[in-house]
Amino acid sequence: MKKKITIIIFAVALILIGIGLIILGYLKLADIESKEPVQIEDVCNVKIEEFNGRKVFVITPKEGTLSDTRILYFHGGSYMAEMSEAHWDFIKNLTVDTKSTIIIPDYPLTPKYTYKDVYNMVEPLYKEIVKRVDTDNLIVMGDSAGGGLALGLLEKVSQEDIAMPGKTILISPWLDVRLTNPKIDEVQKEDKELNKDTLKLAGIAYAGEDGINSYLVNPIDGDLSKLSNITVVTGTSDILNPDVDVLVERAKEQGTSIEVKEYEGAGHIWIINKKGDEELINKAYQDLIDMINGTK
Repeated sequence: MKKKITIIIFAVALILIGIGLIILGYLKLADIESKEPVQIEDVCNVKIEEFNGRKVFVITPKEGTLSDTRILYFHGGSYMAEMSEAHWDFIKNLTVDTKSTIIIPDYPLTPKYTYKDVYNMVEPLYKEIVKRVDTDNLIVMGDSAGGGLALGLLEKVSQEDIAMPGKTILISPWLDVRLTNPKIDEVQKEDKELNKDTLKLAGIAYAGEDGINSYLVNPIDGDLSKLSNITVVTGTSDILNPDVDVLVERAKEQGTSIEVKEYEGAGHIWIINKKGDEELINKAYQDLIDMINGTK
């Protein structure tokens, strides 16, 4: 009987491994892209441009006076997932409530692509934007993996004396794909959104063969000395939260100040996925709007 059970378990394991390999093979071949956000077209204008063979969404409000603010937004998703419905809903509200123009690059996703492919798109895009936009009116934003990408990008272009944005806002940023901070295991008990081991696999795929220790993959290690006006929005029940403290300390050592808006009990990108305490979601979202509008 025990032998039969062992054989069944082994067979099931082989089947699951086979399914996993098929899925991975598909993902390596698939060029996953964000879909056109038809669900926001009732209140937003959606323009789709092309840059280096990828889509760039330009979102503006249909009503009200358009502000001078331009937001370059990098979405999260472990570098593997496209814009979700929650992301588009968040972008819709952000556009309407700030009257800003929001620019969203549909950057290449892993495992088909690595960080090198991503930067080959977003770095020249950023340089093109700063040629056309007064950087005092430019905000670079990102959530989760997109927050890490936003910071890594600014660290890179700052070394070339490219103009920096007026503000940078990072929501629950993924600062280190290696996830070696010992405090992460403590927070994991409270985090209902992210799993450390699963996340590490995505980070390895994004890093490719030679990027696992690159600051472009782990912006916690990057040069922060030429950056300014950075705000990190984070919750204490997010396994990515402990690395924010490390980033702040490293920034201080380099003469840069990073403002942290930390929300007790908030999880990963709670402002976007709207999971958790409703009062906490609304408070953080209003703080975010105030930051963008310059009232905080």
